[in-house]
Amino acid sequence: MQNVLVSGAGVAGLTLAYWLRRNGFAATVVERAPAVRPGGQAIDVRGVALDVLDRSGILEEAGAVRTRLRGMTMLDGQGNETWRSTEMTLSGGRLDSDDIELLREDLTGLLHRQALGAGAEFVHADSIAALDDRADGVRVRFERSPERTFDLVVGADGLHSKVRALAFGPEQEYVQHLGAYLTVFSAPNFLGLDNWEIWLNDESAGPRTASCCVYPVRDNTEIRATLGFTSGPVAYDYRDTARQKALMAEKLAHVGWETPRLLQAMHDAPDFYFDQMAQIRMDHWASGRAALVGDAGYCPSPLSGQGTSLALVGAYVLAAELGKRDGGGHTAAFARYEARMRPFVALNQALALAHAAGDHSEEALEKAKNGIALDG
Repeated sequence: MQNVLVSGAGVAGLTLAYWLRRNGFAATVVERAPAVRPGGQAIDVRGVALDVLDRSGILEEAGAVRTRLRGMTMLDGQGNETWRSTEMTLSGGRLDSDDIELLREDLTGLLHRQALGAGAEFVHADSIAALDDRADGVRVRFERSPERTFDLVVGADGLHSKVRALAFGPEQEYVQHLGAYLTVFSAPNFLGLDNWEIWLNDESAGPRTASCCVYPVRDNTEIRATLGFTSGPVAYDYRDTARQKALMAEKLAHVGWETPRLLQAMHDAPDFYFDQMAQIRMDHWASGRAALVGDAGYCPSPLSGQGTSLALVGAYVLAAELGKRDGGGHTAAFARYEARMRPFVALNQALALAHAAGDHSEEALEKAKNGIALDG
């Protein structure tokens, strides 16, 4: 039985581990965090990605924990209402859609249970330090665990993928900055929101200078907040949370409404996340015995609303192609995976750029979320 090392226990990594086991592989997941990460924003599962949840046996459970928003309000930079809707939200789309919006931690909890139940091995509080790709396997040196050899290694470790850096080269060769930064965190529902989303769009210094999105979760006991600002590339250490919080507070200091209270809640948040809006664009997602899946290989950015769906579908397709065992080995499987996923990725990365420009065409979204056949 071939053994595959998966770096990252997010949506892509957990889905891949489950489907590798279903296709007859041994799967080991290494994750820097001490457990599956809590927190995170509400994420969307759309179109063909819903079929992946169905085939994974968790579609019904995912639907049961979906968000229950009734609508949304848009505010200007000083908190004045500019419009409202009871038909859609900007975070999740049309409320009458079959698509599912749920918290990231709820989805990863379901995926982790399935992968663990299928027999995947998990190594937490560790990460890959070096890869030695040989003819008979990949010798992996870890930060803490003893060295091991695997038949294949897959980076499912996000925008700042360590596997990508080791197997393909520096991040700056592949990242395309989209002109904005954002933070996501949770807090008690001090705004008293009742299944209602609030968006604030400040344009005091130009279009979309700063923004806030806040919505309640967990039966209205908590909120998830996403704050952002537009900017060219900013030099920062993505692990220096104190500097990131200071930067966010500086950029949103002029914004009205409840923004000062949100910034204070950000400082106290146990699950603070900060990063740039960016896409990863690569000519190839495989090199030797290493491959990439999800944001590590083709991050579309949160602007697409399709990152989770790309992760689910990409992991399913990669495991399916590896499982065919038609004599071509991993090289042929990786090539088929890329050939099938490339058009789907292109549609979704283009969707993010359209959204950034203010184009929210329903037709473009339908094409993007259904632009691949699982049984190709």
